[in-house]
Amino acid sequence: MAAARTEKAASGVPAGQAAKAKFKEAARVTVALAGNPNVGKSCIFNNLTGARQHVGNWPGVTVEKKEGQMLYAGEAVRVVDLPGVYGLGAFSEDEIIARDYILAGEADVIINIVDATNLERNLYLTVELLEMGANLVVALNLMDEAAGRGLKIDVPKLGALLGVPVVPTVAPKKQGMEELVAAALKRAREGSPQPLAVPYGREVEAELARLETALAAYAAAVAGLPRRWVAVKLLEGDELVRRRFERYPALLKLVEESAARLAALTGEDAAALVAEGRYGFIAGLVRETVSRQKTAAEKLTLSDKIDQVVTHRLLGIPIFLGAMWLLFKFTFALGGPLVGYTEAFFEWLGGRAAAIPNPVLASLVKDGIIGGVGSVLVFIPPIFLLFLGLSFLEDSGYMARAAYVMDRLMHALGLHGKSFIPLLIGFGCNVPAIMATRTLENRRDRLITLLVAPLMSCAARLPVYVLFAGAFFGARQGLVVFSLYLLGIILAVLMGMLFKVTLFKGEQAPFVMELPPYRLPTFKGTLIHMWERGAAFVKKAGTVIFGVVVLVWLLSNVPWGAPVEQSVIARLGHLLAPIYAPCGFGHWEAAVALFFGILAKEAVVGTLGTVYGVEEAGLQAAVQHHFTPLAAYAFMALTLLYIPCVATIGAIRREAGWGWAAFATAYTLALGWLVACLIFQVGRLLGLG
Repeated sequence: MAAARTEKAASGVPAGQAAKAKFKEAARVTVALAGNPNVGKSCIFNNLTGARQHVGNWPGVTVEKKEGQMLYAGEAVRVVDLPGVYGLGAFSEDEIIARDYILAGEADVIINIVDATNLERNLYLTVELLEMGANLVVALNLMDEAAGRGLKIDVPKLGALLGVPVVPTVAPKKQGMEELVAAALKRAREGSPQPLAVPYGREVEAELARLETALAAYAAAVAGLPRRWVAVKLLEGDELVRRRFERYPALLKLVEESAARLAALTGEDAAALVAEGRYGFIAGLVRETVSRQKTAAEKLTLSDKIDQVVTHRLLGIPIFLGAMWLLFKFTFALGGPLVGYTEAFFEWLGGRAAAIPNPVLASLVKDGIIGGVGSVLVFIPPIFLLFLGLSFLEDSGYMARAAYVMDRLMHALGLHGKSFIPLLIGFGCNVPAIMATRTLENRRDRLITLLVAPLMSCAARLPVYVLFAGAFFGARQGLVVFSLYLLGIILAVLMGMLFKVTLFKGEQAPFVMELPPYRLPTFKGTLIHMWERGAAFVKKAGTVIFGVVVLVWLLSNVPWGAPVEQSVIARLGHLLAPIYAPCGFGHWEAAVALFFGILAKEAVVGTLGTVYGVEEAGLQAAVQHHFTPLAAYAFMALTLLYIPCVATIGAIRREAGWGWAAFATAYTLALGWLVACLIFQVGRLLGLG
């Protein structure tokens, strides 16, 4: 896009917090992006600001509001990306964030992104925004897909009927961005329009008129909001609006009387009548502005045909498992040879470090930094390849199908199917998985998902898997790593069931899973998503892991000059080692590796590299000397399950409080130890080790 550019690219404003604060202060216009989940909000946000916010082809990618900046025709503009919501009912955390921001009136104009292929559902939020008097511009996105489905939309007529500008866009191709920004800024200068008055029918309108008249006496509580909108929300029982009038029981009594009269007259409750009125209005809009070449029944889209196979009742789960197995085969088949090259590089680097004249400094660089951080960084190739495969599956729309397929299984087990989406996100990192639980409306479902999300194999565990699977399982290493990912999913489901019948008894909330259309991922987009995740891994290796391995090196050399078996770290390891003896790895090196792995799971490999005092190429031989194949598998299972890393614990604490963070820490430690013991002891009984 030529006119809407990033702050840095357009003006040369230096990056950094101070510059961002200055820009924010200078920005005279604030534009908020609002819309249903998975309609392209994040993509438009990135187009406008030049940011690289994650864009996924599934709902719930944005769970908190994000801010960016752009310059347009010399004008500084703040852009706020709100979480995707279906309406302003404020049932879940992300809906509350979006609604509170809109109600606060901070935005000069709201760009409401609407999926042109699904107008009926998307326009519900549009109508709610217009009813509350929001200053709106509608971005009619995915127009190319709508045309592909035979939909012809009369855009000028739709804008005229809604009373707001409507701009056709194709966000992935950056089409319509210029026109969208121009329309939004023009709208911001013009000010707010009159609120939309949806015709709700004679009976409802009569009650709304009574309530509007009564609200004239409560100006302070109405607080500048359209009286008709407040009356509608009170009538449909909106909890947040009702709280504004808790001090006015007389008004709430009038509301209840109105609702009772409507129920007596129509046989339906007021909320249903209001929703029916909105959908009726939307149906009329669509009828007036949209024509179809063929009906949906007459024409199956390509997405429909693929879904008939991949979401099949019997084939869906085997296809999902097959896709994941192929992903790991791809990762290790291509990543294995590349690991050899990186090992050779760090071996060469270690040789150079050994030549440093100062022996202490040489030991720190060679044994501590290169032996520790290098042990983690050699696994960059398989990690990036895994992220490349996951990004392709996500962007294509398949991962949403995986959640849909698993939804059936989880419902059969009494769990909420929507919970599987945060669990899938946990394959990359557990921290965003914890944050993604905000999309769950029911607090019980949210807490259960939040507690089991750390059981998913995040990227930080992958170096441990690659090291041990490569050392002990040769050509079957891909299958072994696949089994660990599967173990995490199975235990997450089982623990969810246990929590559901013990700690969180109650009915599960109804759930409708949205299936986005399949899209061919762009090469650039897939590479960007791979880099977003991989860069976080590299950054952590250069910060947290670096700090941990230097600490481990220091502790392994104190008292100075003594053999490592007599060092402080060895004493700590000997203290902890008996705990892990029943799991098959009761030696001090494994114990301290697991101990420092609490800080970050990658530190397990880094610590082993440091305490064994070997370079990357020698680490596999070192673990082969200390572990049996059975003990190695038990060790990987424990690494998967025991205490989440400190960043994940912190995320749980932020979302649910210290109590649940402590509970997650305790139960995962017990579960990890128990599963590792079972694997080793049962394996020994079966003669496997």
